[in-house]
Amino acid sequence: MNGDSIVPPAQRYFEDYRIGMVSEFGDAVVTADEIVEFAQRYDPQTMHTDQVEAAKAEFGGLIASGWHTAALMMRLFVKHWLPRAALVSPGIDELRWIRPVRPGDVLHVRVTVLEANRSRSKPDRGMVRSLVEVLNQCGDVVMTMKPMNLLRCRSAPDAGAV
Repeated sequence: MNGDSIVPPAQRYFEDYRIGMVSEFGDAVVTADEIVEFAQRYDPQTMHTDQVEAAKAEFGGLIASGWHTAALMMRLFVKHWLPRAALVSPGIDELRWIRPVRPGDVLHVRVTVLEANRSRSKPDRGMVRSLVEVLNQCGDVVMTMKPMNLLRCRSAPDAGAV
């Protein structure tokens, strides 16, 4: 966390997310065993499941499935950024896998709030749209996405105010 917010993530509501707010958090160590285990179950391509074959392929070694990277990001996102006031997410935009994630990489997440709009029809909630960047231990961006999160408001605005 960079100090933009003094409210701990678990106690945040919609009002605590300001445009331009940046948070960095987490460490997720990626292991070869986890890469293979995830891929065997969800993305069984040899670049993710077979170290010998992966060494002969385009990336020159075992790499994590992009979905594995997304799952690791989600674990960190929920633990460090998403508040208990979260309701749902209507989706994500612009999911990109920029660089391969390899065994031994240590991933962390940077989130920048792009938009924060209170609902006009349901003023007890608001939509926060952010840029999520997953970075490795060298600071290289390995994945990006723009999620939308519907969050509860701490309080509804006064009658007549929008």
